[in-house]
Amino acid sequence: MEITTPRGPARVDLEEPADPRLLLVLTHGSAGGVDAPDLLAVRDAALAAGFGVARVTQAFRLAGARAPGSPARQDEAWETVLAELRAHRPGLPLVQGGRSNGARVACRTAAAVGAAAVVALAFPLHPPGRPDRSRAGELRGAGVDVLVVNGDRDPFGVPDAADAARLVVLPGEGHDLKRDPARVGGIVAEWLGHYALADRRSGEPS
Repeated sequence: MEITTPRGPARVDLEEPADPRLLLVLTHGSAGGVDAPDLLAVRDAALAAGFGVARVTQAFRLAGARAPGSPARQDEAWETVLAELRAHRPGLPLVQGGRSNGARVACRTAAAVGAAAVVALAFPLHPPGRPDRSRAGELRGAGVDVLVVNGDRDPFGVPDAADAARLVVLPGEGHDLKRDPARVGGIVAEWLGHYALADRRSGEPS
């Protein structure tokens, strides 16, 4: 489906089982797409676990831009997309995430869209070679639990465990997390199960 945002149209590839336990919304990095190996592996593992998955190609990418633009403009467009997805599945627990720049967007907007949690793949802690320009504040400011999955060879750095609900550092992986994407998918699906189970318990009679 296409969703009109203040920055142009965004595209959503939505895949769902008959009765999804939650909706996972994923997006790409600044220079990539939603067919990145780690995003596809997460999609496959999430679907197998009974979760719906929406992969969002952001408006700046459809417009052919090489960079996402200002965080405020990117976040505004993202929140519009999430409002439409909320309307599609009202009441369903929503977890959002992405890889690299997409992980940053998910952290910055989690509170605004009412996400239950965030999945941050290859979170770019700082520009390569610039540890003084840390983005750890985006992780801390998410306001919800954040799962971070990074490679130990990522030139963008690895976040501190204290800044996430769970940090998984994969040996031998770089920023693209493509050495063993199935492992990435398994880590995410297992972690998501906690939120699906918590929501089911919250609906049980006391």
